[in-house]
Amino acid sequence: MANRGAVPAALSVADAAYARALVLHEDAHLLVFNKPAGLAVQGGSGVARSLEHLLAAFSKSNGKRPRLVHRLDRETSGIIVAARTKPAAAFLSSAFAGREVAKTYFAIVCGGAPVPRDGQIAFWLKKASRQGLDIMEVGREGEAGAQAALTRYGSLAEIPEAALLELNPETGRMHQLRAHLAAIGRPIAGDGKYGGLFSVAGTPIPSLLLHAAALEFPHPAGGRRRFEAPPPVHFSETLVSLGLQAAPGD
Repeated sequence: MANRGAVPAALSVADAAYARALVLHEDAHLLVFNKPAGLAVQGGSGVARSLEHLLAAFSKSNGKRPRLVHRLDRETSGIIVAARTKPAAAFLSSAFAGREVAKTYFAIVCGGAPVPRDGQIAFWLKKASRQGLDIMEVGREGEAGAQAALTRYGSLAEIPEAALLELNPETGRMHQLRAHLAAIGRPIAGDGKYGGLFSVAGTPIPSLLLHAAALEFPHPAGGRRRFEAPPPVHFSETLVSLGLQAAPGD
Protein backbone atom coordinates (compact mmCIF):
# COMPACT_ATOMS: atom_id res chain seq x y z
CA MET A 1 0.00 0.00 0.00
CA ALA A 2 1.23 3.49 -0.86
CA ASN A 3 2.40 5.73 1.94
CA ARG A 4 -0.17 8.54 1.94
CA GLY A 5 2.24 10.78 3.83
CA ALA A 6 4.96 10.49 1.19
CA VAL A 7 5.36 13.22 -1.42
CA PRO A 8 6.25 12.01 -4.94
CA ALA A 9 9.55 13.42 -6.17
CA ALA A 10 7.90 15.31 -9.05
CA LEU A 11 5.46 17.08 -6.74
CA SER A 12 6.16 19.78 -4.17
CA VAL A 13 4.92 19.46 -0.60
CA ALA A 14 2.57 22.39 -1.23
CA ASP A 15 1.13 20.83 -4.39
CA ALA A 16 0.63 17.47 -2.67
CA ALA A 17 -1.25 19.17 0.19
CA TYR A 18 -3.30 21.17 -2.32
CA ALA A 19 -4.23 17.99 -4.20
CA ARG A 20 -5.37 16.22 -1.04
CA ALA A 21 -7.45 19.24 0.00
CA LEU A 22 -9.52 18.82 -3.19
CA VAL A 23 -10.62 15.27 -2.34
CA LEU A 24 -14.31 14.74 -1.57
CA HIS A 25 -14.15 10.95 -1.40
CA GLU A 26 -11.59 8.19 -1.81
CA ASP A 27 -11.63 4.42 -1.61
CA ALA A 28 -9.64 1.54 -3.04
CA HIS A 29 -11.17 2.06 -6.50
CA LEU A 30 -11.52 5.77 -7.10
CA LEU A 31 -10.98 9.37 -6.04
CA VAL A 32 -13.60 12.13 -6.29
CA PHE A 33 -12.34 15.72 -6.46
CA ASN A 34 -13.99 19.12 -6.23
CA LYS A 35 -11.97 20.90 -8.92
CA PRO A 36 -11.72 24.67 -8.57
CA ALA A 37 -12.32 26.95 -11.54
CA GLY A 38 -9.04 27.82 -13.20
CA LEU A 39 -7.30 24.50 -12.53
CA ALA A 40 -6.57 22.75 -15.83
CA VAL A 41 -7.43 19.06 -15.99
CA GLN A 42 -4.53 18.21 -18.30
CA GLY A 43 -1.11 19.74 -18.83
CA GLY A 44 -0.11 21.59 -21.96
CA SER A 45 1.32 24.81 -23.29
CA GLY A 46 1.02 27.55 -20.69
CA VAL A 47 -0.28 25.19 -17.98
CA ALA A 48 1.82 25.45 -14.82
CA ARG A 49 -0.26 23.05 -12.74
CA SER A 50 -2.93 20.53 -13.72
CA LEU A 51 -5.08 18.01 -11.92
CA GLU A 52 -3.47 15.25 -13.96
CA HIS A 53 -0.07 16.29 -12.58
CA LEU A 54 -1.45 16.58 -9.04
CA LEU A 55 -2.56 12.93 -9.17
CA ALA A 56 1.06 12.10 -8.39
CA ALA A 57 0.13 12.84 -4.76
CA PHE A 58 -1.82 9.56 -4.81
CA SER A 59 0.77 7.40 -6.54
CA LYS A 60 1.30 3.83 -5.43
CA SER A 61 4.68 2.64 -4.18
CA ASN A 62 5.45 1.40 -7.72
CA GLY A 63 4.92 4.92 -9.10
CA LYS A 64 1.59 4.22 -10.79
CA ARG A 65 -0.87 7.05 -10.31
CA PRO A 66 -4.66 7.29 -10.65
CA ARG A 67 -6.06 8.21 -14.06
CA LEU A 68 -8.90 10.57 -14.90
CA VAL A 69 -11.93 8.95 -16.53
CA HIS A 70 -13.62 12.13 -17.82
CA ARG A 71 -12.88 15.83 -18.27
CA LEU A 72 -14.01 19.29 -17.22
CA ASP A 73 -13.08 22.54 -18.92
CA ARG A 74 -10.41 24.55 -17.15
CA GLU A 75 -12.83 27.28 -15.98
CA THR A 76 -15.57 24.83 -14.96
CA SER A 77 -15.61 23.99 -11.26
CA GLY A 78 -16.92 20.86 -9.58
CA ILE A 79 -16.84 17.11 -9.44
CA ILE A 80 -14.36 15.04 -11.40
CA VAL A 81 -13.42 11.39 -10.88
CA ALA A 82 -10.15 9.46 -11.16
CA ALA A 83 -9.73 5.68 -11.07
CA ARG A 84 -7.05 4.16 -8.85
CA THR A 85 -6.66 0.90 -10.80
CA LYS A 86 -6.80 -0.24 -14.42
CA PRO A 87 -9.96 -2.35 -13.84
CA ALA A 88 -11.68 0.61 -12.17
CA ALA A 89 -10.63 2.90 -15.03
CA ALA A 90 -12.07 0.49 -17.60
CA PHE A 91 -15.29 0.08 -15.59
CA LEU A 92 -15.83 3.83 -15.11
CA SER A 93 -14.88 4.73 -18.68
CA SER A 94 -17.43 2.21 -19.89
CA ALA A 95 -20.07 3.73 -17.60
CA PHE A 96 -19.44 7.20 -19.02
CA ALA A 97 -19.42 5.93 -22.61
CA GLY A 98 -22.60 3.93 -21.97
CA ARG A 99 -24.45 6.95 -20.52
CA GLU A 100 -24.84 5.27 -17.16
CA VAL A 101 -23.68 8.43 -15.40
CA ALA A 102 -26.18 11.08 -14.27
CA LYS A 103 -24.61 14.55 -14.39
CA THR A 104 -25.96 17.71 -12.78
CA TYR A 105 -24.56 21.16 -13.46
CA PHE A 106 -25.55 24.67 -12.39
CA ALA A 107 -25.04 27.63 -14.69
CA ILE A 108 -25.80 31.33 -14.58
CA VAL A 109 -26.83 32.39 -18.08
CA CYS A 110 -27.29 35.77 -19.73
CA GLY A 111 -30.64 37.03 -21.04
CA GLY A 112 -33.10 35.61 -18.52
CA ALA A 113 -34.68 32.17 -18.51
CA PRO A 114 -34.88 30.18 -21.75
CA VAL A 115 -38.20 29.71 -23.52
CA PRO A 116 -39.62 27.34 -22.48
CA ARG A 117 -38.29 27.63 -18.93
CA ASP A 118 -37.79 23.84 -18.77
CA GLY A 119 -36.94 21.68 -21.72
CA GLN A 120 -34.16 20.17 -23.77
CA ILE A 121 -31.63 21.19 -26.41
CA ALA A 122 -30.88 18.59 -29.06
CA PHE A 123 -28.67 20.41 -31.59
CA TRP A 124 -25.97 18.31 -33.24
CA LEU A 125 -22.48 19.71 -32.61
CA LYS A 126 -19.29 19.78 -34.65
CA LYS A 127 -15.79 21.09 -34.05
CA ALA A 128 -14.87 24.39 -35.66
CA SER A 129 -12.40 27.25 -35.31
CA ARG A 130 -13.16 30.89 -34.61
CA GLN A 131 -10.39 33.48 -34.51
CA GLY A 132 -7.89 30.69 -33.92
CA LEU A 133 -9.89 29.17 -31.04
CA ASP A 134 -11.28 25.63 -31.06
CA ILE A 135 -15.04 25.73 -30.48
CA MET A 136 -18.14 23.61 -31.01
CA GLU A 137 -20.86 24.88 -33.30
CA VAL A 138 -24.27 23.64 -34.36
CA GLY A 139 -24.16 21.05 -37.11
CA ARG A 140 -26.67 18.87 -38.92
CA GLU A 141 -27.38 15.17 -38.78
CA GLY A 142 -25.28 13.46 -41.43
CA GLU A 143 -22.85 16.38 -41.72
CA ALA A 144 -19.18 15.39 -41.58
CA GLY A 145 -17.91 15.55 -38.01
CA ALA A 146 -21.30 16.36 -36.48
CA GLN A 147 -22.34 14.40 -33.38
CA ALA A 148 -25.71 14.11 -31.68
CA ALA A 149 -25.89 16.00 -28.38
CA LEU A 150 -28.71 16.29 -25.86
CA THR A 151 -28.96 18.63 -22.87
CA ARG A 152 -31.94 18.78 -20.51
CA TYR A 153 -32.42 21.97 -18.51
CA GLY A 154 -34.63 23.54 -15.89
CA SER A 155 -34.86 27.18 -14.76
CA LEU A 156 -34.42 27.57 -11.00
CA ALA A 157 -34.53 31.37 -10.69
CA GLU A 158 -34.55 34.34 -13.03
CA ILE A 159 -34.36 38.08 -13.48
CA PRO A 160 -34.76 39.83 -16.85
CA GLU A 161 -30.98 39.87 -17.42
CA ALA A 162 -29.99 36.40 -16.15
CA ALA A 163 -31.14 33.02 -14.90
CA LEU A 164 -29.90 30.15 -12.79
CA LEU A 165 -30.28 26.86 -14.64
CA GLU A 166 -29.90 23.21 -13.67
CA LEU A 167 -28.41 21.25 -16.56
CA ASN A 168 -28.41 17.51 -17.19
CA PRO A 169 -26.35 16.56 -20.24
CA GLU A 170 -27.27 13.17 -21.66
CA THR A 171 -24.22 13.14 -23.93
CA GLY A 172 -20.67 14.30 -23.28
CA ARG A 173 -19.49 16.35 -26.25
CA MET A 174 -16.71 18.91 -25.90
CA HIS A 175 -18.11 22.25 -24.66
CA GLN A 176 -21.61 20.78 -25.01
CA LEU A 177 -23.35 22.88 -22.36
CA ARG A 178 -21.58 26.06 -23.41
CA ALA A 179 -22.35 25.57 -27.10
CA HIS A 180 -25.95 24.46 -26.56
CA LEU A 181 -26.81 27.41 -24.32
CA ALA A 182 -25.17 29.86 -26.70
CA ALA A 183 -27.16 28.33 -29.56
CA ILE A 184 -30.47 29.20 -27.85
CA GLY A 185 -29.33 32.72 -27.05
CA ARG A 186 -28.54 32.09 -23.39
CA PRO A 187 -24.72 31.96 -23.19
CA ILE A 188 -23.17 31.22 -19.82
CA ALA A 189 -22.05 34.35 -17.98
CA GLY A 190 -18.29 34.81 -18.21
CA ASP A 191 -17.96 32.57 -21.27
CA GLY A 192 -16.13 34.86 -23.67
CA LYS A 193 -15.59 32.04 -26.17
CA TYR A 194 -19.35 31.58 -26.65
CA GLY A 195 -20.64 35.12 -26.21
CA GLY A 196 -21.17 35.24 -22.45
CA LEU A 197 -21.05 38.67 -20.79
CA PHE A 198 -18.58 39.73 -18.10
CA SER A 199 -21.02 42.20 -16.57
CA VAL A 200 -24.69 41.35 -16.00
CA ALA A 201 -27.20 43.77 -14.49
CA GLY A 202 -24.30 45.82 -13.12
CA THR A 203 -22.68 42.77 -11.50
CA PRO A 204 -19.10 41.93 -12.56
CA ILE A 205 -18.72 38.33 -13.73
CA PRO A 206 -15.38 36.93 -12.50
CA SER A 207 -15.16 33.84 -14.72
CA LEU A 208 -17.19 31.16 -16.46
CA LEU A 209 -20.16 30.46 -14.17
CA LEU A 210 -20.59 26.74 -14.80
CA HIS A 211 -20.37 24.24 -11.93
CA ALA A 212 -20.43 20.43 -12.03
CA ALA A 213 -22.57 19.97 -8.93
CA ALA A 214 -23.24 16.23 -8.81
CA LEU A 215 -22.37 12.88 -10.36
CA GLU A 216 -24.20 9.60 -9.86
CA PHE A 217 -22.65 6.47 -11.34
CA PRO A 218 -22.20 2.72 -10.86
CA HIS A 219 -19.35 1.97 -8.47
CA PRO A 220 -16.74 -0.66 -9.41
CA ALA A 221 -17.47 -2.45 -6.11
CA GLY A 222 -21.21 -2.59 -6.85
CA GLY A 223 -24.26 -0.39 -6.51
CA ARG A 224 -24.52 3.26 -7.47
CA ARG A 225 -23.00 6.24 -5.67
CA ARG A 226 -23.85 9.93 -5.83
CA PHE A 227 -21.38 12.68 -5.01
CA GLU A 228 -22.14 16.39 -4.67
CA ALA A 229 -20.03 19.52 -4.46
CA PRO A 230 -21.30 22.96 -3.43
CA PRO A 231 -20.72 25.84 -5.85
CA PRO A 232 -17.57 27.88 -5.24
CA VAL A 233 -17.69 31.19 -3.41
CA HIS A 234 -17.52 33.35 -6.55
CA PHE A 235 -20.53 31.51 -7.99
CA SER A 236 -22.56 31.91 -4.79
CA GLU A 237 -21.64 35.57 -4.42
CA THR A 238 -22.69 36.28 -8.00
CA LEU A 239 -26.07 34.64 -7.38
CA VAL A 240 -26.62 36.86 -4.36
CA SER A 241 -25.47 39.99 -6.22
CA LEU A 242 -27.88 39.25 -9.03
CA GLY A 243 -30.72 38.57 -6.61
CA LEU A 244 -31.39 35.14 -8.04
CA GLN A 245 -31.25 33.11 -4.82
CA ALA A 246 -28.82 31.57 -2.34
CA ALA A 247 -26.34 29.09 -3.79
CA PRO A 248 -27.84 25.72 -4.87
CA GLY A 249 -27.49 23.21 -2.09
CA ASP A 250 -27.38 25.84 0.68
